[in-house]
Amino acid sequence: MDQVGMGNTEHQGALSKGEVLPFPASSQSEGFNQGPTVLNSLFSGAFAGAVAKTSIAPLDRTKIIFQVSSNRFSAKEAYRLIYRTYLKDGFFSLWRGNSATMVRVIPYAAIQFCGHEQYKRILGQYYGFQGKALPPVPRLLAGSLAGTTATMITYPLDMVRARMAVTPKEMYSNILQVFVRISREEGLQTLYKGFTPTILGIMPYAGLSFFTYETFKKIHAEHTGRSQPFSYERLAFGACAGLIGQSASYPLDVVRRRMQTAGVTGRTYSSISGTMRDIVREEGVIRGLYKGLSMNWVKGPIAVGISFMTFDLMQILLSKLQQFNHSAR
Repeated sequence: MDQVGMGNTEHQGALSKGEVLPFPASSQSEGFNQGPTVLNSLFSGAFAGAVAKTSIAPLDRTKIIFQVSSNRFSAKEAYRLIYRTYLKDGFFSLWRGNSATMVRVIPYAAIQFCGHEQYKRILGQYYGFQGKALPPVPRLLAGSLAGTTATMITYPLDMVRARMAVTPKEMYSNILQVFVRISREEGLQTLYKGFTPTILGIMPYAGLSFFTYETFKKIHAEHTGRSQPFSYERLAFGACAGLIGQSASYPLDVVRRRMQTAGVTGRTYSSISGTMRDIVREEGVIRGLYKGLSMNWVKGPIAVGISFMTFDLMQILLSKLQQFNHSAR
């Protein structure tokens, strides 16, 4: 998941020692055209997503394996699974499927972060808050729209990543083979299996994540007089945002994983409600629909916090380089 750069949306305040101040929105609009700003957001988002997802890839893979099975989840069993995988297939097997994750996450995060910046700008113009922090409802809407846009464009890559995470390496040797075999053996429509619960889940997840992060930054600016938090504060704000967003949408995440991997687990899931009923009947509400949530509370806040922080810092760095190049001409 992955997500915001507030560097140009809040009022400038007094800077503490060691704090870096990004350029105000006016300098970007007056000195540069919109193109470089969009490119900066795309690149920063792609980099942030790649760093965040790679850092928690082993935990993410373990969570998916439990989500798509009927085995009971616990921290002890998760540790055993990781250890057995390490002994059997080696250290780097813990990152199996991460190449597919990167193929999905890089464009997903780039589109989501860039889309969020653009939706903020559009909504800011519409509601009369251009250059300022948006009110709560538009703030929530901007995040939801950004997540929905990115998901719609990159969903087949998420499907492929889930398949690679739960199958032995002998079954699929590379990403292209997953696409080819799924298309030939199960039909092209399978690449969008689980799409509906994914969209229903990403709207509250992305909306609440962006909303929470920007709200913390707004409150921080109002109470400290600093327009830009320190890096560790960004990390903490992002971690809280990830915790809230993922907890709200987690059952739908379990449902989509079951539907995505049905072709290789021997199960048939035809609808969201039917999948939920099967999971609750066989495993219960908490142990089924919330299986692996405790692991998500570890990996999710770390990943979201890293992605938010990395995006913000990359935006600041690229803006400084852009201004330096402009002034050197």
